[in-house]
Amino acid sequence: MKQSVSNRNWVRKIIGGLSFTSAMFIFQACYGTPQDFKADLLIEGKVKAQATGLPIKGIRVSVAGEEQDLLTDEAGSFSFYNLLKDSVTLRFEDIDNTQNGSFAAKDTVLTDFSKQIFLNIALTAK
Repeated sequence: MKQSVSNRNWVRKIIGGLSFTSAMFIFQACYGTPQDFKADLLIEGKVKAQATGLPIKGIRVSVAGEEQDLLTDEAGSFSFYNLLKDSVTLRFEDIDNTQNGSFAAKDTVLTDFSKQIFLNIALTAK
């Protein structure tokens, strides 16, 4: 008799879990997921060596005052979205030491915005 009570409790837990999951699925289907209604700005660009014009891989591109950063790819390209503000300060810094050469850090302040920005950044060697 104890085994059948244990089995019933186990079955109730499974059905309860499935019911909750179904309710959450229906809620999401009816109301959708939360939307981001803030204005976003697409910032794209390419980082090259000023002396040679060749792309630089592994340069960290960061937004001042935010915890957002990424590394340039093999072609020296980067792309990310940021909130549209009055100004955005980007920092470009060589963090891999001498693996791809050694370049001085550079800050760029963006103030004139459209919906998309493409930057060509040239870094000088140290």
